[in-house]
Amino acid sequence: MRHFGRLMKNTAPLQPGRYYHIYNRGNNCEDLFREERNYRYFLQVYARHIHPIADTFAYCLLRNHFHLLVRIKETWQVSKTCQVLIPREVSQHFANLFNAYSKSINRAYGRTGSLFEKRFGRIEVTSDRYFLQLIFYIHFNPQKHGFIDDFRDWPWSSYRTLISGGYTKLNRTEVIDWFSGRQKFETFHRSQVDENVIATLIDEDFF
Repeated sequence: MRHFGRLMKNTAPLQPGRYYHIYNRGNNCEDLFREERNYRYFLQVYARHIHPIADTFAYCLLRNHFHLLVRIKETWQVSKTCQVLIPREVSQHFANLFNAYSKSINRAYGRTGSLFEKRFGRIEVTSDRYFLQLIFYIHFNPQKHGFIDDFRDWPWSSYRTLISGGYTKLNRTEVIDWFSGRQKFETFHRSQVDENVIATLIDEDFF
């Protein structure tokens, strides 16, 4: 990634081989996650539908919205063969994630209708600088929105997993290498995000 990131229209198709900040929120700002088990279930459904077609670098699940930093794979394995991904297949996998989670929540809480906003946001990340700032932004979100005093204590983000040594499907090694080591990763997270870098690249209508 060499060029500066740019805000994309919500209708722009996700392209294989590219990096994206992906986000969505509850329909009419409704809560997506009411209990701890909801967060856990979303991550399970995410692993089933998204890990096969995207590498995940960071995530954060909040009460009524979420953030992801992903790279869409160029191929994905079907049975014992690999197939080239095409944009409509990528979008379908995200649709399957949202539909599967919505159906579960509707059954569990006796609700009907759409749980998520119809179109999820996506911003293409084409800058190394923005990639690093975005990881901080995603992890800092629970503190930014007042859900917790210290974002490092939020259990539903990738921060703790990225500094641990346990098994993960996240691209942890690649993330830590971008920061030139775990110590610099943690040091970066003790600083403040450069709002001038992020401001032009965040969908203000969403946030």
